[in-house]
Amino acid sequence: MTESESESARTALHRRAQVAIDQKTKPLGALGHLEAIAVRLAVLQGTLAPDVSHARVIVFAADHGVAADGVSAYPPQVTAEMMRNFARGGAAVCVLARAGGVDVEIVDVGVDADLAEELDAIAAAAGTRVVHGKVRRGSRNLRVEPAMTNAECDAAIAVGRAAVRRAAADGVQAIGLGEMGIGNTTAASALLGALTGLPPEATVGRGTGVDDERLAHKRAVVRAATVRAAVERHGASDRADEARAALASLGGLELAAIAGAVLEAPAHGIAVMADGFISTVAALAAVRMVPEAADALFVAHRSAEHGHAAAIDALGMRPLLALDMRLGEGSGAALALPVLRAAAAVLREMATFESAGVSRG
Repeated sequence: MTESESESARTALHRRAQVAIDQKTKPLGALGHLEAIAVRLAVLQGTLAPDVSHARVIVFAADHGVAADGVSAYPPQVTAEMMRNFARGGAAVCVLARAGGVDVEIVDVGVDADLAEELDAIAAAAGTRVVHGKVRRGSRNLRVEPAMTNAECDAAIAVGRAAVRRAAADGVQAIGLGEMGIGNTTAASALLGALTGLPPEATVGRGTGVDDERLAHKRAVVRAATVRAAVERHGASDRADEARAALASLGGLELAAIAGAVLEAPAHGIAVMADGFISTVAALAAVRMVPEAADALFVAHRSAEHGHAAAIDALGMRPLLALDMRLGEGSGAALALPVLRAAAAVLREMATFESAGVSRG
C-alpha cells in the first residue's frame, strides 16, 4: 500500500468511526472528548472495535549532570534510591497503576549507580519488572556541554523503541510514559525552550519544589544552556534535524528514551500517553522529528508544573485530566489510561439506536 493509499484508508476509517460513535444511544457529542479519543483509537488500531484492556506504564530513569549545579531541591542520589522504591512497588506510580489494573515496567537508561544485581533481587522478591538498558551513568552537565553525544542519544532512543517492541510482544495496547531523574525538569525546560523559542521565564518551574532563589538560579542555568546549544545547532539542515540535535544537547537519557517510545508506537498500533512536563517535552521532540508520531500520542493530564501548558499547546493536543499533579513517574498516565479503556469500550460495546430499539430524537 502506498503512503497515499494508507492515508486514504485512515481517512475512510476515521469517517466510519465517527459515524459509528454518532449512532450510539446518546445525543450527538454527549460524551464529549471521550468520543474523539474513541475515534482516534479506532484509526490507530485499524478497527471499529478498539481495545486497550492491556496497558502498561514504562518509567525510564536516568541521572543528569546538571543536577550538580544545585537546580533541584533533592540530591542526585535520590534517583538511585527511587529505583529501589520502584522495584519494591512502593512508589506512587506503582500504587496508582495497581489501582487501575495497569502493568509497570522500570527501565534504567542512565542512572548513575550500578544497581542491576540489587534491583533484580528486589524485583524478584516483589514481583515487579525492571529492565537494564543503561547507555551511560548519567548525562553531562548541559549548562557547559552537550548532555549526550549523538551516538548516546541514538542509543537512548533505541532503548525506548525496544521497550515498545517488548510491550507489543506482550500484547500491550496502550503505554503510559513516565520518568525519574533528579534534574530532569531543568533538562526538559531547556529542551522546550529550544523547540519553541520560549524564554526560561515561560519554561522553568519549581520542579521538586525549589525556593525563589534557586528558581532564579535554575532559570539562569537554562538560559546559559540554551544559548550554548543554539550555537551548536546553527548547522541543522531542517526542523527534524534541529529537534534531534536539541534533544542530544539539552535533553537527558530518559527523555531520549521516551522520544524513542513515541517514535516506535505507531508501527505497532499502540497508543502512547505522555504523562507530565518531562515526558510531554520528550514527546514534542519526537513529533518534531517525525510528525506522524503524533498519530499514536495522547497527553494524560495538565500538570501544575510551570511550562507544561506550553508544551501541550506546542503539540496541539488536549490533556485528558487536570488534577494539579506535578509528580512525574508516569503517575498521571496511570490515572488516565483507564480513560482510554473507557473510550474504546464505548465504541466497541455501546448499543446503537437501531440495535437497542431506541427512537432517535
